[in-house]
Amino acid sequence: MKKLLSELRGAVMATLVLAVVCCGVYPLVVFGISQALFRDKANGSLIVDPKGTVLGSRLLGQQFTAEKYFHSRPSAAGNGYDATSSGGSNLGPTSKKLADSIAQNIADYRAQNGLGTNDAVPADAVTASGSGLDPHITVRNAELQAERVAKARNLPVEKVLELVRRNTDGTDLGLLGEPGMNVLELNLALNNLSNGTSPAK
Repeated sequence: MKKLLSELRGAVMATLVLAVVCCGVYPLVVFGISQALFRDKANGSLIVDPKGTVLGSRLLGQQFTAEKYFHSRPSAAGNGYDATSSGGSNLGPTSKKLADSIAQNIADYRAQNGLGTNDAVPADAVTASGSGLDPHITVRNAELQAERVAKARNLPVEKVLELVRRNTDGTDLGLLGEPGMNVLELNLALNNLSNGTSPAK
């Protein structure tokens, strides 16, 4: 009996110690280090205007529909870019619903950007990302939207394309993925170029 109680006491003490260390000390240490060394990233990589208003996150896409803004790629997350419903559509390559949706997106993209019926359309302009929250578009996607944006803002196309070039991110580690740009940051740069206002979706 004494041996059993001794073993139980040891098990309870080990559980309590591990609970304090793993559920208290360790999270607090990690939190402290992240706040000290990576404060912006640890708090969501938020984009804040000069007045202190949070405009969004560099990590999460937003939907833009106005002609004067660059449009994000489609999203299958909830009603679009819903971080609580992150995920793809789960439709497979043989799905007629997926094929019809992409065909409609291609037609809409061509119509919005003044493209011909046979002009190639970037894949990221008509398909959702796996998370549904991708904040980036490809350089080609942005270039095809530039004329529409320039016309809506009464700006030279060359000026808008130069803004695209200045806001293009390189590949990860110099070789992973392809260059692209964060749509929210690009649209904010557009507003600063035009009239300094915050983007309206």
